[in-house]
Amino acid sequence: MGSSKFVAYYRVSTERQGRSGLGLDAQRDAVRKYLDGGRWTILEEVTEIESGKRNDRPALAHALSLCRVHNATLIIAKLDRLARNVAFISNLIESGAEFTAVDFPQANRLTVHILAAVAEYEAMMISQRTKTALAAAKSRGVKLGGNRGSIGAQASVGGKASAAVRKAKAVTRANDLLPVLRAIQANGKASFRQLAAELNSRGIAAARGGTWSPIQVQRLLRRSV
Repeated sequence: MGSSKFVAYYRVSTERQGRSGLGLDAQRDAVRKYLDGGRWTILEEVTEIESGKRNDRPALAHALSLCRVHNATLIIAKLDRLARNVAFISNLIESGAEFTAVDFPQANRLTVHILAAVAEYEAMMISQRTKTALAAAKSRGVKLGGNRGSIGAQASVGGKASAAVRKAKAVTRANDLLPVLRAIQANGKASFRQLAAELNSRGIAAARGGTWSPIQVQRLLRRSV
């Protein structure tokens, strides 16, 4: 295994398991055994204590943010349970981060896309049932919908949506890097030139690759929210 950077993500189901370490030691051992024999760095180990009543994954979001900032790979001990969780699949796909699963090393983003496709199929079936219900309502004389506008208007909406996606990605990138920049500033390096130099020395690539310039840092700080 070549030189690589990883962020380890561990998950336990209850707060009691999190305090006792039950299950965590086995996950850590599995990750380290998998990585044994190569030059690697675990940038951080992130543990999620997940309640069955929660759908958000703040620790996962943090781990994926670290992966994006450092161009690292998310490594998890067990994919089997996580892969069945819609929140995990959605967050992983939307993050753009690469990942490795110790118990399923052949898995990749395609595997996760297939799992998501199953969920999409289920959503499509729900949509089909909705269309059938609307058609039945229309046959009973119920007026549905309205003027959807011209093709040009629809294209304009599509362009605005695309721009909104690009802007959202830029803001996400800025927010990922903000804690790093604040930490650098706390150490007395406050100018844009100093911040850019420190990011470059840490091997953190700019948005489109390459090195940071002071103006890029200035723009990024303006985007952060």
